[in-house]
This record gives sequence, structure tokens and C-alpha cells, in this order.
Amino acid sequence: MSSSPPIPRREQSKSEQRERILDAARGLFAERGVEPVTMADVATAAGVARATVFNYFASKYALVEAITDDVIAYFRGMLDNALADDVTPTPALIRALFAHMGEGIEAYAGFYRGVFREIMKISVGLDEGGAAQRTRDATSAQLVRLMKRGLARGELRRVAPAADLARAFDSLSNGTIVRWLYDERTDSLRERMERAVEIFLGAVAAPRFAARPRRLVSLALPPLDPTTADTPKKRARRSVRRAKETR
Repeated sequence: MSSSPPIPRREQSKSEQRERILDAARGLFAERGVEPVTMADVATAAGVARATVFNYFASKYALVEAITDDVIAYFRGMLDNALADDVTPTPALIRALFAHMGEGIEAYAGFYRGVFREIMKISVGLDEGGAAQRTRDATSAQLVRLMKRGLARGELRRVAPAADLARAFDSLSNGTIVRWLYDERTDSLRERMERAVEIFLGAVAAPRFAARPRRLVSLALPPLDPTTADTPKKRARRSVRRAKETR
């Protein structure tokens, strides 16, 4: 029997309060965008004092970064699943990544329209040093690993080093998302992402892996609702807390 002590009630309460503040911020950002929302707005929506919000987050940027970290971590989880799949050819995995990103962002377009510019700042290195940037760096390394494996197995053509392929993947996927979010649009993001990935793979997929499969491989994670942020990180924290509480 484990001797691990239970989580003190005060620490549990602090964690729940922090999540309540984050959930309130996500909802406001989805509804209004980031710029018009004040820390006082977040406090009111979370049902706490304004000073309490500042106890957890020194600025609105710190709130945005925490939310961004969860979004990037979700994509990292999809990459984990792609790397764990040793059977599916790399082009099929790349198609699935583009499709899942398009479908997930389109489902919560209001939220992503509010925060995606902040995500892009971290993605291109304009904001550095925080937790979201560390998560982003880890995600970039995973994407390079996926491209290296595809090159080594002959599933991708050796038109460029793996790091360049990963950067091209990022540029095309993020650029497609940004244009869809902020331009007038009549098509779905998933359809646009599917067209974009064929442009990418038309240049890099080895000929025998270039054809589109009849069915996309699933890189499924539990669905991410960014406005309530039932994210992999939050589920992991809940699991740890429940395990300790029952010991």
C-alpha cells in the first residue's frame, strides 16, 4: 500500500480555483477575442476577486500563454500517437494531422479566432521563454522525428532535410488556418487543410505513397473543447488527484 500523502485540501482548492479562472478566460476570449477582455472581466466571470486572478496570473498575457500551452499540448498528443504508429506510412499520418487540426479548429472557430494570433507569436518565436514556448519546442522536435522516420523508410522523398520539412509543414498548416480564421470564407477548414496537405505531399511524398488513402488513419485523442479545456493535462491532473485521494 502506498504511503503517498493525500493532496492537502488547500492545494486542491487552489488548483481548482486556477482552473476556474482559466475556464472563464477561455469563454470570454471565445466570445470577444483577447484584446477587449480585462482581468476584471475574467474575475467577474470566474466569481473571484480581481486580486485573486493576479495571484495566479501576473498579466493577461500569462493567461493567454497558459491557454496556448494547453492547445499546443493537444497537438503534441496527436504527434505522440503518430510516432507510436510504426505501421502507417508517414504521408498517411501527415494527412491525418492536417485533417484533425482542421476539424478541431473549425468546431471552435470563435475561440481560435480570439487566440490564434497569440499561438502564432509563440510558433514563430516572437514570444520566448514561457511554458507554451517549451511545449512548442518539444512539439517541433517531435515533428522533425516524424519527418526523419519518413525519410529513413523511403516514404518521403529526400528533397530537403527533416527540419526543413517540419518547418514547411508548420508554415503551410498555420498559414492555412490563419487565412481561414480571419478572411471571408465559404468552405470548411477541414476541406481547405485537405487541399493544403496534398500540395505539401505532392512535393515530398514518395510516389508509391502519394495516393490518398480511402480512409484516414485515426490519431484520436479525447475531444478537445478549448472553451472548457478538458485537455490531456487537466485529465492527467485529475487522475493523479483521484489516485492519491483513494490511497
